Amino acid sequence: MEDIILYEDSDIIVCVKPYGMPVQEDKSRDTDLLSMLKNHIFEEEELDEEPYLAMIHRLDRPVGGVMVFAKTQKAAANLSDQVQDGTMVKFYQAVLTGELPNEFGELQDYLLKDGKTNTTKVVKKGTKGAKKAVLQYEVLDVMETDDGILSYVLIELMTGRHHQIRVQMASRGCGIYGDTKYNEKFSKTKRVYRQMALFATRLEFEHPTTGEHMVFKCEPEGEAFDVIELDEF
Repeated sequence: MEDIILYEDSDIIVCVKPYGMPVQEDKSRDTDLLSMLKNHIFEEEELDEEPYLAMIHRLDRPVGGVMVFAKTQKAAANLSDQVQDGTMVKFYQAVLTGELPNEFGELQDYLLKDGKTNTTKVVKKGTKGAKKAVLQYEVLDVMETDDGILSYVLIELMTGRHHQIRVQMASRGCGIYGDTKYNEKFSKTKRVYRQMALFATRLEFEHPTTGEHMVFKCEPEGEAFDVIELDEF
């Protein structure tokens, strides 16, 4: 566990979720991050019962990156409020199959989730059940490769909708490299949980007890990002 835990105290635990691992238990019954962290706390603190640990935000199974969990109900309530009011800041690095129209930009859409298919799509404003989705991006590099034009981008997620980055980018013809669900260039692959070139690279929030501004960063690695030369930001 030491290789994925970035920080831990009596209130929170910050870690890097591995690619392909579900955040919490799902139908696959594969090892999930939440259970792993609970076992870690149970063993480290020599507890007699299962520890409290709350998930504050999510990452899709094929996505890796920095996450924070709360070890007390008070910390969970505080961090959840930060998610809602935008105090918690989340940055992602991504590789797109295509080129966005501008070097900098903001994407605003209305997204509708289909619970039966576990997919989300862009719909018109006013569609019943649709939620506004906003992100900002900066293009760090554009490359001509054997796979076509690839764009390396930094994304700040302003809202946290289901599959938001994946859907918004795909709707502009710039799907995430390796995304088998929304990117047509990869949708026919049989490898369901192929690593996607989408990584939660930076997380900022106020410590729920001390109020200290905390920043955690981790650079992406692995096959999906091997198609480009990464630059730290």
